Amino acid sequence: MTMVGRRAVLVSLVAMLAGPIWGAEDAEMDFTFNSIDGAEIRLSDFIGKPVLVVNTASLCGFTYQYEQLQALHEAYDGKAVVLAIPSEDFGGQEYASEAEVKEFCSVNFGLTLPMTEITRVLGTDRHPFYDWAATQGIEPRWNFHKILIGPDGEIVREFPTPVRPDSPEITEAIESLIAQGYPGPA
Repeated sequence: MTMVGRRAVLVSLVAMLAGPIWGAEDAEMDFTFNSIDGAEIRLSDFIGKPVLVVNTASLCGFTYQYEQLQALHEAYDGKAVVLAIPSEDFGGQEYASEAEVKEFCSVNFGLTLPMTEITRVLGTDRHPFYDWAATQGIEPRWNFHKILIGPDGEIVREFPTPVRPDSPEITEAIESLIAQGYPGPA
């Protein structure tokens, strides 16, 4: 078996063991973020809803996607969640403070969607959510990388930076998950 083949097998085994984000047997997988306002955002609060997790940056060429992320947030009005995670891991394209990020996003895009504090998405000190995603072969390659989590806490799909939040790829995936329904934890 080649080195690439061994790595693929290892990643697959780790992903099978990692399981969904939430569930009684996976309580340690209930990731918590600090919101940009200092409150807590627990992913388990979104059980039963699709969650689109997006690492963002205010000074990136893809920052226009904030407008589309806000439109998704409003369009699904509680049936799905868009979670913005500001990060300066790619070229230092984020403001230095949460206050600056919040003001920029409010003034320029009228954001009301949930947003975390500035968070590491790469490296050894990245947020545990991104460690978990990496065990499933998913790591952001740039700002505005999107990870779609199903209502059951499983990663459904990832979308690279150029895929616009209002693209049929994303909206159809979210709508399919909403249409399937989810009864909640057992």
